[in-house]
Amino acid sequence: MKMGPKHQIDLQSKGRDHTIGKSQARLRLFVGTMLLCGASLSAALAAQVDYCRATSNDVLASCQAGAQSDYSLALGKCDNLSTPAARQACRKQASTDLKDAMQTCTDQRAARQAACARLGGTPYDPPINPANFVAGVNNPFFPLVPGTTFIYEGQTSEGFEHSEFFVTHKTKVIMGVTCIEVRDSVKHDGVLTEDTLDWFAQDQDGNVWYFGENTHELVDGLITTIDGTFTAGVDGAKPGIVMKAHPMIGDFYRQEFSLDNAEDFAEVVSLNESVSVPAGSFTSCLKTKETTPLETDLLEFKYYAPNVGNILTVDANTGESTALIQITAE
Repeated sequence: MKMGPKHQIDLQSKGRDHTIGKSQARLRLFVGTMLLCGASLSAALAAQVDYCRATSNDVLASCQAGAQSDYSLALGKCDNLSTPAARQACRKQASTDLKDAMQTCTDQRAARQAACARLGGTPYDPPINPANFVAGVNNPFFPLVPGTTFIYEGQTSEGFEHSEFFVTHKTKVIMGVTCIEVRDSVKHDGVLTEDTLDWFAQDQDGNVWYFGENTHELVDGLITTIDGTFTAGVDGAKPGIVMKAHPMIGDFYRQEFSLDNAEDFAEVVSLNESVSVPAGSFTSCLKTKETTPLETDLLEFKYYAPNVGNILTVDANTGESTALIQITAE
């Protein structure tokens, strides 16, 4: 049967529709495949990012910008000195201070990068679930019994140091976790130089977390700085572990995380130290090495006795130490 023009057009249209339908299906498959590949590629790229090192670079940029800002401000002050000689001397000192500040920024970055080599490149974002925390702190190397005061003394470059670490009966809820409040006060030659509140909590595994501190440094009874103050969950600050449940030699961990403000690290270096201090002689002590990129020349060794806690702190550079002399209980 001979087809008329209309039938031919209909068949041609159907053919085109079929072809277009197949093309659209192939296009959808192609797009879907590309989206899947794109998602996989994005995930792969994200996995390759070293967030720890990226953070150290970001803080470096911030530090350098701050140093440059301080330099510009110093020049502004120099401009208002009355004599050319004074202005020149002022500018010279500002230039020297800028150079020193820039070097400090570089040194701090190097310290952070060294820590990153051990911590890995994942973002530091520990999951904090209040349900995973217990009431009280009974880690054998860091027990906190309310009403207990640990008293330490030692001769330092700032004078004879007397410090008291008092475990209060107070608590503070941070990130939904009920933390024990400790008051840590320091005197040099009988004068109060530091007064700090610290907050600790223990998880179900036995790790003791450090959730923040409120630090006051004083001169002649007046607060001169609150540097180091942070509260986990506020302004990007996060808690760290001050004492692990089962310390192992080589453990390296963050004790606190508040960028350019509070960044202490600790490393377990020994589990079998014998230590004698005025409060007594102890065996099977834990020894840690503690550093911070905020003070790149600072290196401290701390010793913890089982079922007692911290008994000795030694400055590895100067040899100065503060030792436990007494523990009192209410």
